[in-house]
Amino acid sequence: MVALQIRDVPEPLRDQLVALARQRGQSLQAFLFDLVRDEARRQDNIAVLKQFSPAAMDVAFTARDVVVALDAERAERDSALAEPEIRE
Repeated sequence: MVALQIRDVPEPLRDQLVALARQRGQSLQAFLFDLVRDEARRQDNIAVLKQFSPAAMDVAFTARDVVVALDAERAERDSALAEPEIRE
């Protein structure tokens, strides 16, 4: 593992971080490690989401188009479910 060091942290900020760590029942080191890990995870999530963005997938429809299509399909389904089947 690698050790990271942050220099020139103002004491009031350090004190605030210590208080937040205590609220979570963590040491300052564990608290800061969680913050750094979570930030790295968020960046990974953003990268994945960008891969599936409409621009990346060359999609020609909008979110509104999806809503309209879903509403139409639901209306058709509801209509079919409401009509009794007639058998002779």
